[in-house]
Amino acid sequence: MARTTLLLLLILLSISSIAQNADNNARARYAKAVFTDSVGTRLPYRLYVPEDARTCGNEAASDREKKYPVILFLHGAGERGHDNEANLSYIDKVFASERFQKEHPCYVIVPQCEENFRWCETDWTLPYHMMPEKMSVYLSAANELLDSIAALPDADPNRLYVTGMSMGGFGTWDIITRYPNKFAAAMPICGGADETKACRIKGVSIRAFHGSADRLVKVERSRNITRAIKACGGTKIEYTEFQGMGHLIWDKVYSNYGNLEWLMQNSRN
Repeated sequence: MARTTLLLLLILLSISSIAQNADNNARARYAKAVFTDSVGTRLPYRLYVPEDARTCGNEAASDREKKYPVILFLHGAGERGHDNEANLSYIDKVFASERFQKEHPCYVIVPQCEENFRWCETDWTLPYHMMPEKMSVYLSAANELLDSIAALPDADPNRLYVTGMSMGGFGTWDIITRYPNKFAAAMPICGGADETKACRIKGVSIRAFHGSADRLVKVERSRNITRAIKACGGTKIEYTEFQGMGHLIWDKVYSNYGNLEWLMQNSRN
């Protein structure tokens, strides 16, 4: 009996070690850097570069016809800071997986918002909010960073995507509302938007998610913006509500490969 228990323990330890190595390998695929925007804001970020782009020199890459989409991922409140590590939580293996990059090679930008700041400077607990006059400091920096990557010779400016969860969900709604003609598609998770600006984004392909039992961000936030977009004549908004689930739904969203495929199928063309 003791021998069997020991064998099981060794197997579990081996599996745990393999999983840890897989996590480390996925995380290592994202280059670590710091971006300074036009007003001097320093933004830590991680960048996944498609394998083909990594193996080519700059001149060769600029001459190639292949263009890569660019994904901007906005993390939640719990991943704020400046370690340039926490921002990869929950997402490192999603877009860097062998299957995804083989089928949808792309750039992935994962910036990190500083503590005490937000992607959208608003109270998440409110039943509604008005979009701030100015974009938040760190979302503005992330937007400039996105522009710099989208300007690369092998990036496809017609296939820019944004997705985020919780605080990042608010940031996703905020940036597409300010730049509705910029993104091919957006996937906000348990966030909220300014419903009075819904007509701005009626032409954007959006797939939104929320848990019906969310106690941190009211589920009405996603319900109401969806309703407002449709009232403006928007037909590209899809909303999925997970019954009985609370705030932590992003694993369920990102583990559904169909959601990732939907994101990548969209183009501004």
